[in-house]
Amino acid sequence: MKLKTILTAGLLAFSAAGLAQNDRMTKFEMEKLELTQEWDKVFPQSDKVDHSKITFHNRYGITLAADLYKPKNATGKLPAIAVSGPFGAVKEQASGLYAQTLAERGFLTIAFDPSFTGESGGQPRSVASPDINTEDFSAAVDYLATRDDVDPERIGILGICGFGGFAINAAAMDTRIKAAVASTMYDICRGTANGYFDANDNADARYEMRKQLNAQRTEDYRNGTYKRTVMNPKPADDAPQFMKDYYDYYKTRRGFHPRSINSGLGWNVTSSLSLVNMPILAYSDEIRSAVLVVHGEKAHSRYFGEDAFKKLKGDNKELFIVPGASHTDLYDNLEKIPFDKIEQFYREYLK
Repeated sequence: MKLKTILTAGLLAFSAAGLAQNDRMTKFEMEKLELTQEWDKVFPQSDKVDHSKITFHNRYGITLAADLYKPKNATGKLPAIAVSGPFGAVKEQASGLYAQTLAERGFLTIAFDPSFTGESGGQPRSVASPDINTEDFSAAVDYLATRDDVDPERIGILGICGFGGFAINAAAMDTRIKAAVASTMYDICRGTANGYFDANDNADARYEMRKQLNAQRTEDYRNGTYKRTVMNPKPADDAPQFMKDYYDYYKTRRGFHPRSINSGLGWNVTSSLSLVNMPILAYSDEIRSAVLVVHGEKAHSRYFGEDAFKKLKGDNKELFIVPGASHTDLYDNLEKIPFDKIEQFYREYLK
């Protein structure tokens, strides 16, 4: 008990010291980003919403780029939603489609590029981080909560694919998030550490992976460069269907974008180290706000969403399975993405 008291007092003293130094802090200056102004999305522009480019920063000092979509002629303080994903995609792809469609339905939305990717800042490029990518959602909430046209008590988030997992993780951390949707989600940390369907879930397999990744760190430092992964090469005829689906979205006119990691830029290989060693969703059972998990009936990744849902508690959590849908159907197939259900969910919990 005495040790616990000492530790508590120490933490309080540390917090007080931090607050006492606030008057010596200088105003944060965001990095100046060069943002593309022309419409360069993989989906057509809607005439029902106003579109603009905006920037905001996270608490690590990284400036993030986003597209803002606002219903035309909207007045007053609106409910707002921050959207990101899939893992390795950019805001000109699936997240922008989700954001624009939800804006057509009355929400102010932003679709943002995560740190180190797309038009957002951060060096080196093409880096993933379970911590920073979760923080990116909270930084989006920071931005939305301080806009004059947003009701700060009605802010939600939506994550697609790997950012569905980060969205649930953000909802566990950030009590300002009133409603979170995870669409066709991956638990990217579990998938990296264990392989698909946990086929490599053993200490020896992870040790060998760590050895290879740490050897790559040495090479990267020696060479002054960062080796990147090869994303979505043309699959063989006998490749799993989901690999063909990824190629069809990211490498064809359907969804290709030159700034997208999955369309060709590749990830920094050693990003996998933090994904392996820092599992997300540890405290997802403590989320008190509303969560909707959406997955395709035929998605190879369906088990990620179902397992994540099993851990959630409370009567404001829901799992919605889309009949006949694959993983990538929920990227851009307007006949499969259940926007009516998603809108209903946000209407109920962002009020």
